[in-house]
Amino acid sequence: MQTTENKNTIRAIITGATGMVGEGVLIECLQDENVEQVLVINRKPCGVSHPKLKEIIHYDFFDISPIKEQLTGYNACYFCLGISSIGVKEPEYYKTTYTLTLGIAEILCKLNPDITFCYVSGAATDSSEKGKIMWARVKGKTENDLAKLPFKQVFNFRPALMKATKGQKNVLSYYKYVIWLFPLLNTFFPNYVSTLKEVAEAMIKITIKGYSKTIIEVKDIKLIAKD
Repeated sequence: MQTTENKNTIRAIITGATGMVGEGVLIECLQDENVEQVLVINRKPCGVSHPKLKEIIHYDFFDISPIKEQLTGYNACYFCLGISSIGVKEPEYYKTTYTLTLGIAEILCKLNPDITFCYVSGAATDSSEKGKIMWARVKGKTENDLAKLPFKQVFNFRPALMKATKGQKNVLSYYKYVIWLFPLLNTFFPNYVSTLKEVAEAMIKITIKGYSKTIIEVKDIKLIAKD
């Protein structure tokens, strides 16, 4: 099992904090006593102020070299940055998903050898990289190549439908049309739904305690969050 030495002190970098998943993770990190510092890297301000929080506004995520001196001293990265594949052709999706993620990850593991990297992928991601679904292949390659980098720990999170945390400002446009189904889906299809609070808590706990798997499905998310 993978473990981390800094058991009660997390200094986390969060990407995608102006999106639904990243905002949910940020909320929990700011509330959790095990998280000492949080750095968010955004293209626009996240609108959150907190003693733990530092924000870097950076527009070109394909080149983070201008800010890399500010990225040292962290032992966790919760990578929540991503785009929908709807209406996006494969070359663009590959660049924004694979190329961008690996570019940032390669720099972070060089700057912080003791870092735990948690990547938000998605349910039904294709680890074989050979399936017919474009986004699943690209996400699968991203997961596979992240695992080859010299991080202390790498975990690929595969959530499905997520219930937003109360007070979140950034939710997906279709969210209000499906979230009323959450109680029903949670009863009959528990391995396909979770709360964003559970996702964030699982990231924090897995950083501290490690886990026996590197692919974190919905059932694992719930188990780790509850532990």
